[in-house]
Amino acid sequence: MIGRASVAVVGLGSIGGIIAGSLRAADRHDVVACVRKPIEHLTLERPNDTVTVALRVLTDPAQATPVQWVLLCTKNYDTVSAAPWLAKLCDRTTRVAVMQNGIGHAARLAPYIGGATVVPTIVYYNGERLAPDRVRFRRAGDHDLVVADDANGRAFAELLTGTQMRIQFSDDFHALAWRKLLINAAANPITALTLQRQAVLRRPDVKALCLAILEEAKAVAEADGARLRPDEPAQIIATMMTYPPDAGTSMYFDRLAGRPVEIEAINGAIVAAGEKYRIPTPLNRTLLTLLRAVNESGENKPSA
Repeated sequence: MIGRASVAVVGLGSIGGIIAGSLRAADRHDVVACVRKPIEHLTLERPNDTVTVALRVLTDPAQATPVQWVLLCTKNYDTVSAAPWLAKLCDRTTRVAVMQNGIGHAARLAPYIGGATVVPTIVYYNGERLAPDRVRFRRAGDHDLVVADDANGRAFAELLTGTQMRIQFSDDFHALAWRKLLINAAANPITALTLQRQAVLRRPDVKALCLAILEEAKAVAEADGARLRPDEPAQIIATMMTYPPDAGTSMYFDRLAGRPVEIEAINGAIVAAGEKYRIPTPLNRTLLTLLRAVNESGENKPSA
């Protein structure tokens, strides 16, 4: 990549705040955040230091013009509400890195991006939004982001040169996308329903439940063409046990804040694919049902 690229980060929650702060700290590109409420600075707590950076923000899509890169960091269910931003920020030369949970990003984004190129991205880092202008970045494995091993994936990695982000390239992105979905399918709903951080996953009975959820989801993933390891569920459980016990999940933080939880993009995607391939998914359907009820309850933020 030659010179400074123009980059718009849409959504400044835990994922977007960390990537925007990382890019601004590296200061290799011109970064703008597309947000509902303005902030002047952003503080990023990293594993080894804390940085505060000035941040240019836009609060109205009418202010936006096409950029070379859009990093879409909203919740999956907020994609439609982000459409006015995407319409202004994208043209046929734009690359859109989709930093959202779920699968099938390219087909889902196509109606909103005016012929731009979708770059599906798997996010592994753990983010926590501490305040509108402060986020905490925690590592959750050997890499922070995964992209396909192709020209678009390598361009995304080049964009992040100078940041502390560790990028993995994959020649089987479909399998890794399903693997990440499986991780989310167990950890996210259980922490959200119990209102406990990831320490709850270490309970023997909860760990056994997670294993059963993952075995069910693995059958669906393989029917969808994902090449997974025979012991994939056990391997995922082992990986989950390496995460800090006091780390939260995105659903946990959303429920604490009284926001909708992203159940449709995670367990909902597994249930939908199970229906497509005629594979029963009773455990994932139970989680989907319970968290749909939470989303539709209209209750205020629960105590914790």
